[in-house]
Amino acid sequence: CYNRITIVKKMENQMTKTPFITADKLEQITAEFPTPFHLYDEKGIRETARAVNAAFSWNPGFKEFFAVKATPNPAILKILKEEGCGVDCATDTELVMSKKIGFDSSAISFTSNDTRAEEFVYARDINATINLDAYEDIFFLQEAAGLPETLSLRFNPGGVFSLGTDIMDHPEESKFGMTKEQLFKGYAYLKEKGVKSFGLHAFLASNTVTNEYYPTLAAQLFELAVEIKNELGVSLDFINLSGGVGVDYTPANKQNDIAVIGEGVHAKFDEILVPNGLGHISIYTELGRFMTAPHGLVVTKVLHIKDTYRRYVGVDASAVNLLRPAMYDAYHHITNMTNPDGDIQVVDVTGSLCENNDKFAKNRELPEARIGDTLVIHDTGAHGFSMGYNYNGRLRSAEILYQEDGTTRMIRRAETMNDYFATLDGFDFDI
Repeated sequence: CYNRITIVKKMENQMTKTPFITADKLEQITAEFPTPFHLYDEKGIRETARAVNAAFSWNPGFKEFFAVKATPNPAILKILKEEGCGVDCATDTELVMSKKIGFDSSAISFTSNDTRAEEFVYARDINATINLDAYEDIFFLQEAAGLPETLSLRFNPGGVFSLGTDIMDHPEESKFGMTKEQLFKGYAYLKEKGVKSFGLHAFLASNTVTNEYYPTLAAQLFELAVEIKNELGVSLDFINLSGGVGVDYTPANKQNDIAVIGEGVHAKFDEILVPNGLGHISIYTELGRFMTAPHGLVVTKVLHIKDTYRRYVGVDASAVNLLRPAMYDAYHHITNMTNPDGDIQVVDVTGSLCENNDKFAKNRELPEARIGDTLVIHDTGAHGFSMGYNYNGRLRSAEILYQEDGTTRMIRRAETMNDYFATLDGFDFDI
């Protein structure tokens, strides 16, 4: 069975990704920190933040509000704060974390849905910029916490969003945002009730790998802003392009060029907004994946090799540490750091959960993996740790920061059984 599924090639025939860490350095790190763990590259995160800010520097009011849900670790958020970014929060937990880290109220955005009253109250208390997901939320917020002087409304145009002949997503199937009719009714009502500053927000597609997404979305929102001004007499103060600019997880590595994207939005801004007296509008973004995904790795070791109808490479990480492959059948590239030049084998790379979808790779060509080898799973710096869970009583792993000076530090320790048992009432499981 093993001979039937083995393909003998040399690695130079394969498409690869290059990790941000060397094998020798990683060996030192794994000697200090037991696998599995998440490893983040501080230098890469800073460089990406600077590139985003440079790409939109033509807009005086530009602000990147990093999507906290992507990588909710204070050390990462502090890095982005130092680079001039704000934060976009989806829950009161994320709001509390951001406030405690020291983000100014003007740098905190709150974009939530099915929101609890107490979450709106806290967002109002810290003066975060609230972005309402539903027309009905206007009245819910008004009753729960009162209407602030600044409010943003989230737009969903419905239908299908496409670029040329490529369908990018189906906004009509999305639970997020309100219709155009609701949007206009909302602005009219808020103006009547004394709201003074208005924003517009939309999210039409996820993880796009094209330089055309933001400019195309921007054009739609800019034209809508002109309509809002002409019909309602409401002049928007900011337009939030949300997220959606993604990364190429595959080894083809066809990445977005944020400088080209920024210039594309600039051209639409000058073409549509400036001639209509709306050149004052600030542009906001809520990037998450683009900011941190390429700058994270899951580091894991091979525990077992199993040969049945396939060859299975069993590692000490599982979907608890990285859910995306199990949840979305998402591709994440894998590099064998210990044996990069080994003969190529076709394998499944699996975790230990009692679920057959707990696989990081299926029928993947990889250099021969041996028990004890160190593997890295690429592009896990966003929606990696943050989507972790405790199925089978498996515990979430540590987060380690690879700092600019070449040193490492733990920025979140691994969970223990005591953490897992801590919320049980009436039982003593102290280990």
